[in-house]
Amino acid sequence: MTFDLVVATIGRVKELERLLASLERQTHRDFRVLVVDQNEDERVERVLSAHPSLHAERLWSPPGLSRARNVALPHVRAEVIAFPDDDCVYPDDLLERVAALLATGLDGVAGREPWWTTSAATLTRENLWNRAISFTIFLRRDVVDRVGRFDEALGLPASSGEEIDYLIRALGAGAHIEYDPTIVVDHPSKPIDLTAVGARDGASIGRILRKHRYPPRVVARMLVRPAAGVLLDPRRARFHLATLGGRLRGYRQ
Repeated sequence: MTFDLVVATIGRVKELERLLASLERQTHRDFRVLVVDQNEDERVERVLSAHPSLHAERLWSPPGLSRARNVALPHVRAEVIAFPDDDCVYPDDLLERVAALLATGLDGVAGREPWWTTSAATLTRENLWNRAISFTIFLRRDVVDRVGRFDEALGLPASSGEEIDYLIRALGAGAHIEYDPTIVVDHPSKPIDLTAVGARDGASIGRILRKHRYPPRVVARMLVRPAAGVLLDPRRARFHLATLGGRLRGYRQ
């Protein structure tokens, strides 16, 4: 089974170096790395030159995560497409295990960060909200061909949730995607402004709820959760309020 790994990168060297080193250690070797460079210098070329054993192709894109992935999509040709972040690290046998899972006939697999739920599930429009993060998603190319481009109104730096939108569209196209908690990808935590992240991610979720015409009961549930968080988690009340405000704002746009 062949893999194309689409890596959008900007402003990072050491992190990209760690990712590429983890790819060099993969026990499954049939893969390419499509590095979409959004820098204005040659830092990525210098990193790639230190990993000659990798089958890597460098592409260029203006800033924007979804925009970068869309630049790469016309270049994919493998059986399976994945979207690792430039600062994540693949376990040595990750591609081998994903290939074995997909060989059972699945259209896609979604994994988790170490602290996510350990309950396996078939992805649906209802349950994917906390089971979808881009650097753990692997999709067959025919699914990617059917779904097409990422929504460039979603995705970093100004937004998020592009992978949720993409999976909703994949499910709508009939894809069978499993959330498998044995697929774990390490992604380093970084200091963040929780209030700003809550507002940004909340707005993205609101936009997705409206775009995909979720029923009122689902919209209500997605608003009640952060509202309840204000009362039940007072230490992070500002985060929950920002999330609630973001979801309302995104839904109305």
